[in-house]
Amino acid sequence: MILDKIIELALLEDLSLGDITSDTIFTAQQQAKAVIFAKEDLVLCGMETARQVFEAVDPAVVFTPLKKDGDNVKKGEKVVELSGPALSILKAERTALNFMQRMSGIATASREYAAIGKKYGVMIVDTRKTQPGLRRLDKYAVRVGGARNHRISLADSVMIKDNHIAAAGSITQAVEKIKSVIGHTPKIEVETTNLDEVKEALKAGADIIMLDNMTPQQIAACKKEINGRAVIEVSGGVNKNNLEEYCQAGPDVISMGALTHSVPAKDLSLKIVEYK
Repeated sequence: MILDKIIELALLEDLSLGDITSDTIFTAQQQAKAVIFAKEDLVLCGMETARQVFEAVDPAVVFTPLKKDGDNVKKGEKVVELSGPALSILKAERTALNFMQRMSGIATASREYAAIGKKYGVMIVDTRKTQPGLRRLDKYAVRVGGARNHRISLADSVMIKDNHIAAAGSITQAVEKIKSVIGHTPKIEVETTNLDEVKEALKAGADIIMLDNMTPQQIAACKKEINGRAVIEVSGGVNKNNLEEYCQAGPDVISMGALTHSVPAKDLSLKIVEYK
């Protein structure tokens, strides 16, 4: 249902007033065959989304996958064959490719980052820094690449951040207030920025302690203090260039907005190979 709405809005952007070019050049009776292929090496993602885009435009378009989500695809390899009305294929082209390119970009980066984390036993997870309206697709692509999801929505878990702490008066007061309302079953995560806050979060009974925007040296010191009493999550300032250094500091989890908020799309293209 969510995917249907996403696709409907995406197609509305392109087709609400028709396709002045294709509608002029092609007749409704003209048939075509086409392929979608990779123009660079990538981890493929978004195949089902693309299939549903073509189906939404015209169920007469036959979508034949040659690869599946999660496959490593080399430059030049075909991933989809299409056949059906030429008008329909061209009207769906850009929307389908937009989804596939973004999702493949996220999946490719996720695979690379997850592999680095695995060497050190560190779980790499995403954040809520996703494209508005596309969170389900962004986070699916993260999983396809081999990384993991953090919260999908604000209701998924308790995360006490700086503004919550300021409003409550302290880390201790924020944790106590949460515990008094939600009971004992949900885990409580607290964002900290220095060793003193880590100590307070531990004393308050936090289950997960986020070390926010700390250096690897600070993280190592905090890990020694925590000593297995809480899950250690590192966030803030982590990117492709310094990920390995942060992993070496020994956290349990590293959450990276870079998995979704600024990953470049991968290049895929659609080419008509036959007209009838």
